[in-house]
Amino acid sequence: MPKNKIQIVWFKRDLRITDHRPMFEASINSIPTLPIYIVETDYWKQPFASKRHWSFIHDSLTDLRKDLKNIGQSLIVRSGSVKKIFEELSYRYNIISILSHEETGNQWTYDRDKSLQNWCLLKYISFTEFPSNGIVRRLKNRSEWSKIRNSRMKEKLVSTPIKLIPLIGIEEGIIPSKEDPVLENNYKGIVQKGGRSEVLKIMESFLSYRGKNYTYNISKPGISEQTCTRLSPHLTWGTISSKEILQLLNLKKRDLIEDEIKNWKKNLSSVISRLSWRCHFIQKLESQPAIEYSCMHSFYNGLRENNFNIEYYNAWKNGLTGYPFVDACMRSLNYNGWITFRMRAMLVSFASYDLWLDWRKTGHHLAQTFTDYEPGIHYSQLQMQSGVTGINSLRIYNPVKQSIDHDPKGKFIKKWVPELKKVPDIWIHEPWKMDFYTQQKNNCLIGKDYPKPIVDHSDAVKQAKSKLALVLKKDSYRKVSKIVLNKLGSKRDNKTKKVTNNQLQLI
Repeated sequence: MPKNKIQIVWFKRDLRITDHRPMFEASINSIPTLPIYIVETDYWKQPFASKRHWSFIHDSLTDLRKDLKNIGQSLIVRSGSVKKIFEELSYRYNIISILSHEETGNQWTYDRDKSLQNWCLLKYISFTEFPSNGIVRRLKNRSEWSKIRNSRMKEKLVSTPIKLIPLIGIEEGIIPSKEDPVLENNYKGIVQKGGRSEVLKIMESFLSYRGKNYTYNISKPGISEQTCTRLSPHLTWGTISSKEILQLLNLKKRDLIEDEIKNWKKNLSSVISRLSWRCHFIQKLESQPAIEYSCMHSFYNGLRENNFNIEYYNAWKNGLTGYPFVDACMRSLNYNGWITFRMRAMLVSFASYDLWLDWRKTGHHLAQTFTDYEPGIHYSQLQMQSGVTGINSLRIYNPVKQSIDHDPKGKFIKKWVPELKKVPDIWIHEPWKMDFYTQQKNNCLIGKDYPKPIVDHSDAVKQAKSKLALVLKKDSYRKVSKIVLNKLGSKRDNKTKKVTNNQLQLI
């Protein structure tokens, strides 16, 4: 008996049906469509994955299933390896094609995609992956990227499908709960809500009132939780596309009335710029997947790996370094799954320079903690903030200066480090400088109620710079830097041939 012909739309980091090319292409074909999400059990055992990510994805899959039901075919969910699931489906159906978006992810997902491509070739199944807006696969020359990206972002949104030909007789499958035991690496705290319906609310509130002070508050912990867009996890897991966001921002700019221009224009332009930089950094990983585990500039490999101090690492990841602002930021991040970019950069800087910890290991904790973990941004930024790219100037953050600049009265510190709640404002940034009487008076004995500074910042940074300086003096260092710049630098960098410190501010 002949098997029924079907086409499969495979959802990965693109959990929507709006501006979704694979879904649209499937909707105009006259054969049943099987839209599927696969819970890859081996993926969730990786050191970069966490239940926090799954919680957001769970919400997003719930919305996606509703949207797909409305056009005729529910989302099918299966658990296991991708190849095994497709193999099982091929026994039952005649799979004509598999449609999906390209994914710029970890080496793990990259290898999985290559394996599936080979399987499809053996089975004579067409496997088509469509570009994800601003990321260009098989880019021949980095100087071409900006032009291609901008051209794509100006295109109309891909039409939302109205109707799918359903696949009769297949079970939906259960979306695993947020507490499913197969999902490892637990967290303690909260998770930003996911889903298409949620991201539309977020966009509406940002464009109505929240974004009015976006640029002014962007580096302020606490306040920024409300005035930043909070779109980054939705971009990561694809409940909205970067192109759709860009077009909504431009529409808002176009429709500004005279009274709004002063308050809004700069803020909207700032978000648009950050959307571009977001694509820029993801393109780095697309062009060189090895930056997940290898320094961009090869001379830095081996620099920190053999000097990993587990006590320093545990103190850093648990917010017990003795530096109040560092600890407050880490504790807030651990609980909320989000903190503003400057504070992320400071946490990496402190780990990499003050504690001399390898970015690959600290990166795993941060990957698990960030709800908006985006591999293309994550690894590029870890390397930039650790000084191992060879094309960016060192950016070393003084934790006390950052504390004074961004939390002058210690309000944020006292919220997240309650051991310091009674410490007077004058000592809140450097409580170890209090005399013993003042410590007793304010119920905060340094070394007992709150740790002493784990290192001396000035001394630690001096030592770090000395070690890095030795790398700079090696033969052919500049030659390798130029190669990295030509492959991974921005077009502007390549024109000027300058080593710059362009930073991505997570939106």
